[in-house]
Amino acid sequence: MAGCGGPGWADGEVRTGTTIMAVEFDGGVMVGSDSRVSAGEAVVNRVFDKLAPLHERIYCALSGSAADAQAIADMVHYQLELHSLDMDEAPLVLAAASLVKGVSYKYKEELSAHLMVAGWDRKKGGQVYGTLGGMLTRHPFAIGGSGSTYIYGYVDAAYKPGMSPEECRQFTKNAIALAMSRDGSSGGVIYLVTITKSGAVEQVFLGDEIPKFYDE
Repeated sequence: MAGCGGPGWADGEVRTGTTIMAVEFDGGVMVGSDSRVSAGEAVVNRVFDKLAPLHERIYCALSGSAADAQAIADMVHYQLELHSLDMDEAPLVLAAASLVKGVSYKYKEELSAHLMVAGWDRKKGGQVYGTLGGMLTRHPFAIGGSGSTYIYGYVDAAYKPGMSPEECRQFTKNAIALAMSRDGSSGGVIYLVTITKSGAVEQVFLGDEIPKFYDE
């Protein structure tokens, strides 16, 4: 994920990097990310929370330009609040993902961002949606950002349907930790949000709480 300014900004080059992830489990979804924000070769924020709430049980994971991604999240959050008041009930995850897709596509020439939407609703339970390039696709799990290129093999091999919340938490932590250890643009701490019928629980893992692997 990129900040503003910093080395390399004058020549028009924008370097982005992040690791985001969302996984469906039995009864809800897990959303996770690293926390590093870079500007060119400089790390401008080590502990930026890339998991933004869109509603009580709906979150999005941010990648791309930090400012652009946060702007999209803020616009969708505002529209969902109005939608919820108008309908007198909590919005569906698909409605939130459709709004993100619409805003992202409308401003695709002006904004550089990709948001992954995940949450729980009364109709379909836990859901994960990708919104890249104006498309809207549901997946049992999704990964994104520069760090994701290092962990496709791991997540394909380790994912299994119907995981318990604890199994899903460990799976997500391991995947993000592996990406952070390989990708120079990912790092910092691990943010996780567990979303179920009961609501959303936010967690932060740092230091010795981050899984370690053989080459570390």
